[in-house]
Amino acid sequence: MLRRSVGAIELRDVRRLFRATTGTLRRHTKEIVALDGLSLDVGEGELFGILGPNGAGKTTTIKVLTTLLIPTSGTATVMGLDVVRDAKEVRRRIGFVFGGERGLYYRLSGRDNLRYFAELYAVPPREIRSRVEELLDLVDLRPRGDERVEGYSRGMKQRLHLARTLLHRPRVLFLDEPTIGLDPIGARELRRIVRQLHEGGATIVLTTHYLFEADELCDRIAVIDKGRAVALGTPADLKSNVSDLSVVELEVFGIDAGTVERLRALDFVDSIVVEQRELRQVLRVQTRIAERAVAPLIAAVAAGQVGRVAVREATLEDAYVRLVGRVE
Repeated sequence: MLRRSVGAIELRDVRRLFRATTGTLRRHTKEIVALDGLSLDVGEGELFGILGPNGAGKTTTIKVLTTLLIPTSGTATVMGLDVVRDAKEVRRRIGFVFGGERGLYYRLSGRDNLRYFAELYAVPPREIRSRVEELLDLVDLRPRGDERVEGYSRGMKQRLHLARTLLHRPRVLFLDEPTIGLDPIGARELRRIVRQLHEGGATIVLTTHYLFEADELCDRIAVIDKGRAVALGTPADLKSNVSDLSVVELEVFGIDAGTVERLRALDFVDSIVVEQRELRQVLRVQTRIAERAVAPLIAAVAAGQVGRVAVREATLEDAYVRLVGRVE
């Protein structure tokens, strides 16, 4: 459901530099570029994904938009408000969730946590009780609402985090890797809630390392690398960038880096990703010749070292690999 009639978020040529000190006897200061002229637009009511490898600038982008970091240069606005000049007003209109379990009072119940934060967020007293119960229902925690948070699972804590950030009815919601570390059931439940919020009209910015999650949830996706946007479009748009490719997956045993480099040099190989799985590796080879690549790949690896072989169409993850050259 794509709604982009009004701009909710705008970044224009945003740069963010950090200074790091190295050395013990002779100290040296160097500049680290986290964002390098990043420009993005997010429409009101859109669920917008930000993908990128570690260190690409995803979390820095979220921290700039949530007023936690001041950009070195460039401008950023949320609902027409400048994140530096109008920081106080921006905070009243946004909510944000960072992956992890901090930010709750473990000795209090889930219900009491929400009551406490409702007062901090200046929710009118007459509305607190109904708002807390409404959010406990949304995140499916009402049956456990009177239990101490210290007894909650990680997924329950993350759902309570989300309920907390919704107390003041923010117009824009920032979710920075909200499902990181969750088991599959907990992650699925959180995605259900995010989808429900989006269907209710919320503007949501989501960062994630899980490509299938972005494919499943997002209206549009920006892929950033080294602080710059390297691709922008719908999941279908990004996958169309690899429509000319198929992926050959080979389960192999005991191959070395030299063999991988020889495979990479083959003229029909676009790229290779190696995934280590205990005593074996899985090679994902992007190629334009599909099934015809199988025999020469097996010959190059050596037949005795190859287990399962499969050929499939390219996915969003494969498009991501082509764009940034690696996968986390």
